[in-house]
Amino acid sequence: MRFLLVNPFYPISETPSPPLGLAFLAGALERAGVEVRLLDLVVHPYSRDRLEALIDEFRPDAVGATAVTMTFDHAIEIIEDVKRVAPGVRTVMGGPHVSFCGPETMLRYSALDFVVLGEGELTIVELAEAMDRGSGWERIPGLIYRLGPEIVSTEWREPVADVDSLPQPARHLVPLGRYRALGMPVSMTTSRGCPFNCIFCVGRKMVGAKVRYRDPIQVVDELEYLSTLDFHQINIADDLFTANKKHCHAVCDEIIRRGLKTKWTSFARVDTVSREVLAKMREAGCDAVSFGIETANAEILKTIRKGITTDQVVEAIQMCIDTGVTPFGSFILGLPGETPETIAETLAFGDRIKAMGTSYGFHLLAPFPGTEVREQSEKYGLKILTDDWREYHANRSIVETETVTREMMDDIVIEWEREFDEYLGDIKQRRELGQTTPEEAWPLDKLEHTVLIYDLMMNGAIEERGHWPQGPGPVSEAEALATLADRIMDRTRESRAQVESTLGYALGKGALELREEDGLLRWAWVEYL
Repeated sequence: MRFLLVNPFYPISETPSPPLGLAFLAGALERAGVEVRLLDLVVHPYSRDRLEALIDEFRPDAVGATAVTMTFDHAIEIIEDVKRVAPGVRTVMGGPHVSFCGPETMLRYSALDFVVLGEGELTIVELAEAMDRGSGWERIPGLIYRLGPEIVSTEWREPVADVDSLPQPARHLVPLGRYRALGMPVSMTTSRGCPFNCIFCVGRKMVGAKVRYRDPIQVVDELEYLSTLDFHQINIADDLFTANKKHCHAVCDEIIRRGLKTKWTSFARVDTVSREVLAKMREAGCDAVSFGIETANAEILKTIRKGITTDQVVEAIQMCIDTGVTPFGSFILGLPGETPETIAETLAFGDRIKAMGTSYGFHLLAPFPGTEVREQSEKYGLKILTDDWREYHANRSIVETETVTREMMDDIVIEWEREFDEYLGDIKQRRELGQTTPEEAWPLDKLEHTVLIYDLMMNGAIEERGHWPQGPGPVSEAEALATLADRIMDRTRESRAQVESTLGYALGKGALELREEDGLLRWAWVEYL
């Protein structure tokens, strides 16, 4: 049995991590004896020809794609392309989007054979085994399938009770080298589940209200392994790492006991942190915590069932600063009850916490399938403006309230983006005049490196132009890098100096390697770590 897993395109501007969910699925399939490949289209260009070549070479029995709402259109395009080039290959989709609009998705897209609901590790293994037998999927919980012209859903599968029983993510199948080259973080989890019930989130529905914790020894084993990969940031991606203080302390104590010096970040709620917890996290290497604040208006906080107050936000931020943990806050504009006055209240609160020493950012409400705010939008006084899933990126408004228009919310985010551009522009101007230290110039330098590396990855310049016949004499790495710069200049609009600088940066970070093979000198991205 061969299974091809696909990670659809996701914008690099959203700072994507390597696909942890797919890596868990791949690990579960491999443990069951299934041969697995993973095609990651976040860091590789996509074409139907490339897909066809991979299918011809690997000959999978099934292809499965994951999707959040904004990536669904690309995921279903891939599924349809699979059926065009290999009609006999079975197709599967999972993830939060289709978990909550699966039947209608199956009705609309005949190329899709199965939808996996919720947590997928057990379901995907049982489905692979049923595919191998040619029958039996009707008895698998957590699945939507076709029965003639009908779409049939089985009951939802209970979340995995013992998360320690799951195999480790199959990160050896993920092109971690490309993510590292782009400066993206790598993520891991110490638990699953969310006990809270915010109306704009599907987390609780997707992974269950009961939080299930991993053994702290296993957690730190994984953290120690990730620390060897030289990512600039490791993110603990639990819905709420600090929800259970006993577990949080146990993980931190094990990190401290081992003497690990790894830096990591986490998510938290402002009402689940304390000075003691934050001090312990800082001692264990946590250097930043992200808080979902959402709004500064007390009534909206009640409406969305956030269960926090702005006083708690201020207290949590101050505790972070006092203990040496960098706080970050995120807000959502366009929530039920939003008015020009509540927006002004939130903006003023943002200025207040910025003055305390924290940074923050805005997203605009995206009413994803499965969220209460979507399912009861009329009750909450929201007008949903589009069901074009490509617009569900939360960077431009797709909802309106009774007194707040799309344009009003977009203008706020555009102004925030303009201020950030001005910040970068100021760095650029001072850098050109020689008035910046390396540390001051680094935010812009890093962004320029990331953008160019990403462009070169996605246009295939290194693969297509990065090889040439080896000459009779030895060639230094520096000479070969200069030749590479010459050969790819027509694949970028950047200056020669920028190209050379970025290639040198990539080489220094271990993102590029020079090989001698079949009489050729060949540059290549480092794919696997």
